[in-house]
Amino acid sequence: MNIALIGYGKMGKVIEEIALERGHTIVAKISSELPLSEADLSHVDVAIEFSKPDLAVEHIHACLKLQIPIIVGTTGWSDQLEEVERAVNQTNGSLLYASNFSIGVNIFFEINKRLAQLMSGQPGYSACMEEIHHLQKLDAPSGTAITLANAILENNPDYGSWVLGEEKVPHTNIGQLGVTSYRKPDVPGTHTIHYSSSVDTLTISHEAHNRNGFAIGAVIASEWLFGKKGIYTMNDVLNLNIP
Repeated sequence: MNIALIGYGKMGKVIEEIALERGHTIVAKISSELPLSEADLSHVDVAIEFSKPDLAVEHIHACLKLQIPIIVGTTGWSDQLEEVERAVNQTNGSLLYASNFSIGVNIFFEINKRLAQLMSGQPGYSACMEEIHHLQKLDAPSGTAITLANAILENNPDYGSWVLGEEKVPHTNIGQLGVTSYRKPDVPGTHTIHYSSSVDTLTISHEAHNRNGFAIGAVIASEWLFGKKGIYTMNDVLNLNIP
């Protein structure tokens, strides 16, 4: 496939490496030096977007207008998701988005859902979450942490909302899930969920060792999306949904 990389920072360079290893061709590298509006996209089969939250929706609309399927790994724009979904439907376009493209993280998502179901109605346990990312991570909490927190709320009626603490554990009331975000040098991404009681603590965690897992998942997603129309997520690619 001919791939356009929208965002050519650290993540874009790793995606380029993985894509080339899998036999694809990078035909455009969009960055501040080459904006999307100035690039030749005439031979692009799919675009992979890892840029900034304030640019992602603009990039999505541009690709939909050109009938280019787009994979979006940028987070922090979910408040505009309904608008984007309407645009995909109106243009008969192709969009696949995820808060995290790592295959391991998407398996972790499903483990989190199942554990939340099992812990429902266990009053002796209190849940909390922490996420750690590199200093360049612009949004807090991470999109992955939001996905994990919302899944707990959806699968455990003991929790009705989540509360964020940046660099410190937040105060929570009954029915609130505490989410703590830390930013530290050179941390690709770590997410940990604890269920603690007076007698024990149950913990699940995912720790990314590098950016390769995100890049591999994004390239696999682009291969899967090619030739399809509609709106998809990594659940569609990996078929990991737990009933």
